[in-house]
Amino acid sequence: MFSDILIPKRWWRKLYGVHMKDFPEAKVVSTDSLIPYAMNSRTHSDKQVDQIAASIKEFGFLNPVIVDGENGIIAGHGRVMAAKKLGMAELPVVEAKHLTEAQKKAYVIADNRLALNSGWDDELLKTEINNLHTDDFDVELLGFDAQELAIMFDDVPEPTLKEEKYSELFNVIVECADEEEQEKVFNKLDTEGYKCRVQSL
Repeated sequence: MFSDILIPKRWWRKLYGVHMKDFPEAKVVSTDSLIPYAMNSRTHSDKQVDQIAASIKEFGFLNPVIVDGENGIIAGHGRVMAAKKLGMAELPVVEAKHLTEAQKKAYVIADNRLALNSGWDDELLKTEINNLHTDDFDVELLGFDAQELAIMFDDVPEPTLKEEKYSELFNVIVECADEEEQEKVFNKLDTEGYKCRVQSL
């Protein structure tokens, strides 16, 4: 590694707080041998798996699956699902067997959540997407849907306002001395076919 040339391994932890073991090498395993984590709280819709599959077809499988040393998936469930959909027999994995059981469980969540905490520079994003569009690149591969792209480029049609039909209501309020009189008035009006209701203020 280039970093090994510049910084001796014995100084690595002192400078960065990490061991060289925290950078395990990737290897290739059978796709069918990978075991999903039963308690994975991150969900993947069919639409998203299709998007990941389309991305893999376009760019290749660039992000290895993180496993626990026994082919148990820690990170990359969606990528594995997409790879199976594409019929990929083998996948690159990185073994994170140095993690404790608690760390494995935590990383399953952190790997997904931390990515959600980032934001976008909207103007740079628009510029890049516009450049890709100009280059005839299929921007749907970026993961944005048509509505999101329309909003981004201010191409959202004005909402059509439906004409509401209002009907006027004419009310007569009868003040009663007590509950007994109120009941009599209500019964009389109801008998005569008036639509009425009892209300106490």
